[in-house]
Amino acid sequence: MNTELEQTLVLIKPDALKNSLTGYVLSLLSEFHTGLRFAAAKVVHVSRMLAEEHYAEHQDKIFYPSLIDFITGLLHYPEQPWKRRVIALVYQGPDAVENMRDICGPTNPHIARETRPGCIRSLGTVVPLKDAEGNDVGERMDNLIHASAANSDAEREIRLWFKPDDFPPSMRVYPTEISDSHYYFKDNRLYLQHEPGSICLLAPGDIVWKSDIESLRLLQSGQTAPCSLESVAAKYLINHELEKHGGVAP
Repeated sequence: MNTELEQTLVLIKPDALKNSLTGYVLSLLSEFHTGLRFAAAKVVHVSRMLAEEHYAEHQDKIFYPSLIDFITGLLHYPEQPWKRRVIALVYQGPDAVENMRDICGPTNPHIARETRPGCIRSLGTVVPLKDAEGNDVGERMDNLIHASAANSDAEREIRLWFKPDDFPPSMRVYPTEISDSHYYFKDNRLYLQHEPGSICLLAPGDIVWKSDIESLRLLQSGQTAPCSLESVAAKYLINHELEKHGGVAP
C-alpha cells in the first residue's frame, strides 16, 4: 500500500468523554501533531454485537466482560443510556499506525505517566478487577483511547466500524463492490427477502466492502465465510435502535 494511504482506527472511549477530555485528545490528534489527515469520523452508540466483534480476541480472558461493559458505556453511564457513546475516527497518512500509537503512549496509564508524561494515556487509570468473593483477579486499563496496533488490525477494525460511504471516495483504501441483492438481518440470521422485523443491511446499488459482500454470498449459500455474519452486520447496524429490531442486544 502507498504509505500516503495507510490508515488507522482511533476510538475515543467513554472514560475520556465522561471526563470532558475529548477536545484535549482531538487537539493532540490534530494534523499538526500527527502529520495525519481525517479520513472518517462518527459518534457511535456501541452495541454489544459491535463490542464483542471488536474484542473477539479477548473472549476467553477474565477481563472480557468488563471490557464489553466499558466500551458500550455501561460502566460509566449505568443509568444514562443516552450518554453511552464513543467517537470513532480514521486517520490516514504515512506510518499512520505507528504515529498514532506513539501519540497515544503505552497501554498501561501508570507506565505512560512514568515513561511518556504528557501522552494521551498518561491521563488514564488502572482499575482492579475482583471476583464475586472480592479477590483481585486482574486489571482493566481505562486509558481513554484505542488505536490500531498493526496494519492488519487497522484493516479489520476499520471495516468493522465503518462503511465505504463513510469515507470520501478518494479515501477508500480497501476494495469495494456494488451490491446486486438485498440482504436482511434478524435474530442473528441472514435473509435475502424481507421478514417482519428484519433490518435491511444492503440493497442493490449500495457500495460495500468487497470482503463483506463475498462473506454474505458464502453465508447465504450455507458455506463457511472468512467473516462472521455479526462482523459484517455490526457496521451496517451502527446507531440503529437495535433493541426494537430483531432482538439484537443494544
